[in-house]
Amino acid sequence: MRGRGRGRGTAIAGALLCGALVLGCGQPEAARGGGGPGGGGGGGDAGKRTPEDEAAARAAFLAVYPVFMHPRCLNCHPAGDVPLQGDDGRLHAQNVKRGSKGKGKYALKCGACHQDANLPGANMPPGNPSWHLPPPEMRMVFQGLTARELADQLKDPKRNGGKTLEQLVHHVSEDPLVLWGWNPGDGRAPPPLAHAEFVARFKEWVEKGAASPE
Repeated sequence: MRGRGRGRGTAIAGALLCGALVLGCGQPEAARGGGGPGGGGGGGDAGKRTPEDEAAARAAFLAVYPVFMHPRCLNCHPAGDVPLQGDDGRLHAQNVKRGSKGKGKYALKCGACHQDANLPGANMPPGNPSWHLPPPEMRMVFQGLTARELADQLKDPKRNGGKTLEQLVHHVSEDPLVLWGWNPGDGRAPPPLAHAEFVARFKEWVEKGAASPE
């Protein structure tokens, strides 16, 4: 019995060690310090990255930065708890607030006006089944950030919704609410890049190492 106990203890210790190694190695590089304010890392193999890769990554992010700063993205990533609206980014009417889940407060829930699809007519409420702001515990503010600050935030799982860079590529490629930005309804301008070009440049940023602009 004691021999089996010692063997079981050794097996448990080994499993715990393996688990710790998996957790440590499985973290995105940004979480291990490669994607912090220094701006050098985030994607790819840091040891194989060249100055040309870093320059290409920075250029790619600068190309997509205007999309993140466009009202179709920015209006739902405000600095405060009031969403923005319109191409001029004004504060949302009716005193709408973020709420505890990012879907409004009390009777002023997002879904009260924002239906599953855009309502026809100029400047009628836009719609999507998952219309919401980021929740208060993960606000993901874009408003007021420089290109470098935004890149650093997107590389940080503690500030980007817990996503890896590869998951962010999937998010900007396929998330229905992201895709809505290129089909915003009457009276609203789409972002300055076509969606395919935006995704291609964002993916290039990640694949070239996700360096933050200077």
